[in-house]
Amino acid sequence: MTAPQPPCGALTLYVSGASKLSARAIADATELCDVLLRGRYDLAIIDVHENPAAVVSSQVIAAPTLIRNLPLPELRLVGDLSDTEKVLEALELPTATTVG
Repeated sequence: MTAPQPPCGALTLYVSGASKLSARAIADATELCDVLLRGRYDLAIIDVHENPAAVVSSQVIAAPTLIRNLPLPELRLVGDLSDTEKVLEALELPTATTVG
């Protein structure tokens, strides 16, 4: 049995409170990381109401926003995350099937 691979990237999801849109974005991003990326990316979730300083430092202007922090360059996707293929393409994310 092989040891699990360490994450090779980092994603940050900015959401706005406990709205239905935020809950959906969290579910979509979590599924993306848990299923398609299979632990290859760490996901941090930041509520813009609870951590306004993080919003300012990251220059987030709308929520939900999903940011691929690593590997560089940083890439962003704002809005609906339900179209998995669009998210993967926009953030240039490799799925478990596209990586060795």
